[in-house]
This record gives sequence, structure tokens and C-alpha cells, in this order.
Amino acid sequence: MKDASKSVHYRNFWSGFLLGVGFVAFFDEAVFHQLLHWHHFYDKSITTIGLISDGFFHAFSWFATVYSLYMMAILRQEKQFLQSIWWGSILLGVGIFQLYDGIIQHKIMRIHQIRYHVDIFMYDIVWNAAAILFIIVGGTIVRTYLRITKMEGR
Repeated sequence: MKDASKSVHYRNFWSGFLLGVGFVAFFDEAVFHQLLHWHHFYDKSITTIGLISDGFFHAFSWFATVYSLYMMAILRQEKQFLQSIWWGSILLGVGIFQLYDGIIQHKIMRIHQIRYHVDIFMYDIVWNAAAILFIIVGGTIVRTYLRITKMEGR
């Protein structure tokens, strides 16, 4: 793979990946934090700290989303936008963020759980299984595209 095409692949990948992370973070914050009131980003303190942590989490999700769309706009302007890599990396971003949230934040750091005062075993299974599914599908899309372009010599 030529250095120029490698750079284009990386830029498309990171644009999609950041959009996936930004989207799933926004979805998590809007649905589980605001609408359902199941938890805050940081639940080991008073409610005020939880709300402040939600604000930082929300700002992070918007920064990732806006920057990823800026990257995509540049790629489209340069006519180097690669839809397959971009969509696959969105799914990878969603899955990796969700798996990180489910394993690192929920179980290892214990800064919050999906839900409180219920048996969370099934919530954890569904949350992490969905993350793994996103990773498998996204990774397959990206890998297939790269394999095809390598065979074609692009």
C-alpha cells in the first residue's frame, strides 16, 4: 500500500471512529443519563458532581462528533472519502467505546453501573454483547475493504 493511500485510509478510519465514539457517547448520555435517569457518568459522589460529570461527558461527545464531521468534510472536498472504511470504523468506534464503558467503567473502575437497584446481569450481557457485535461487523467491513483494495493494487 502506498504511503498516500495509507494516509487516506487512516484519515477515513479516524473520522468514522470518532463519529462512532461521539454518537454512542451522546446516545448513552441522552438516553441513560437524561431521559431514563439510570445513572450519571460519575456516580461515586453527590448528584451535583454527577451532573457536572455528565456535562463534561456531553462536551466530549460533541467535540468528537464535530471534529469527525470536519475531517469527513475535508476528505469529501479532496475527493478522498472512502465510504466503506468510514462506515466500518463508525461501528468500530461504537463497539469499542461501549465495550470500554461496560468493562472498564462499569466493572473495573465502578464509576457507574448501567442501572441501580435491579439485577444488572442481563443488562451487562446485552450491553457487552452488542458492543462485541458492533466490533465484529465494523472490523469485518474495514478489513474486507482493505483486502479488496490491496488485491486491486490501490
